[in-house]
Amino acid sequence: MSKKFTTGQTWGALKKAWKAYKIAKVQNDRAKMTEYANRIRTLQEELGVEKAKFPDLGLN
Repeated sequence: MSKKFTTGQTWGALKKAWKAYKIAKVQNDRAKMTEYANRIRTLQEELGVEKAKFPDLGLN
């Protein structure tokens, strides 16, 4: 059983994921960058917005 989140909670999670991605990028932590990029794309899909592309990680 998956827990449902409000749209506001999902936007909040997306904002946090972008912040974490940017921190990982500064630290040059490719594993974490990939983890957060995937999370960003999943959240964007849930929100029905265009998914971000991460060509440097092979996510187009």
